[in-house]
Amino acid sequence: MAAPSPNSELARLMARFPRAGRVAWIGLRTAREAAVRIVDHAEAIEGKGLAGDRYMLSTSRGGSGKRGITLVQAEHLPAIAALSGRVDVAPELLRRNVVVSGIALVALKDRRFRIGDEVIVEGTGPCDPCSRMEAALGEGGYNAMRGMGGICARIVHGGVLRVGDRVMAVDS
Repeated sequence: MAAPSPNSELARLMARFPRAGRVAWIGLRTAREAAVRIVDHAEAIEGKGLAGDRYMLSTSRGGSGKRGITLVQAEHLPAIAALSGRVDVAPELLRRNVVVSGIALVALKDRRFRIGDEVIVEGTGPCDPCSRMEAALGEGGYNAMRGMGGICARIVHGGVLRVGDRVMAVDS
């Protein structure tokens, strides 16, 4: 799909974020098979990832690139649960770092956005589900999560992000 003309009504609507979102949950995983450690704050390291998370810990050659942080939409959790035949879905099952509510994450793809007072990230693309969702959510878990896996982002400016922090688009 081609980008709308910069002066079009559609482009104006796509750039408008009248309300901030909020960080609802943060989780870190030290290794691929490790359990998620739920935390109330995390340090975002520019160009790398979240301190204590496996993606940052495995970046001895430079940085995590496009996947410094992964985010999923809180409003999608009930839909993922329903589509996978579950009553609810705990965020740690989805293997993402941050759950955000109140702002459409997909609209932040390819944009810079601020988390809290310090952290600026740039959405780099969708965070598609992996085959591990079958084990985590049960049969059909992978397909239940398709289109609702959230986004990946690179950390442009580091700092501390906390549960309850505002999430807002940064003007270009």
